[in-house]
Amino acid sequence: MVDGTPPPPKDIEWLLPRHSRSVVRSRELLRDQARAWKVPDDVAETAVLLLSELMTNARKHARVSPGREISARCVLRDGALRIEVSDASDQLPQPRQAAPDDESGRGLALVAALADEWGARPRTRGIGKTVWFALKLPPEAG
Repeated sequence: MVDGTPPPPKDIEWLLPRHSRSVVRSRELLRDQARAWKVPDDVAETAVLLLSELMTNARKHARVSPGREISARCVLRDGALRIEVSDASDQLPQPRQAAPDDESGRGLALVAALADEWGARPRTRGIGKTVWFALKLPPEAG
């Protein structure tokens, strides 16, 4: 901005049913939003992969009633893209060591390896938890 005030954050949230199709839909929505925000392709693809992991975990492990939705929120500010996935389960995720022949159990390890930051916390506005990650943008993208 002309007066030196930073631009407001870009922020969008989607509510999706706890269903396997929502994982695919969240990837599509994030790809479109990242393109609109001009997020570099490599950052966007990493974000899509990690969002897919968090959405899959929420769908599989949030043992809550079928009517509950999963929230996916994307915020672009301060040179980083932050993605949050919230569900109605109070159980915080625990990374685990997957055996070589395990078919699952690597999602949080992937998030920890590829994200610049990540974490999980109880929701501040009620029931459930939020799992999040952040990816730094290259200086020229900001």
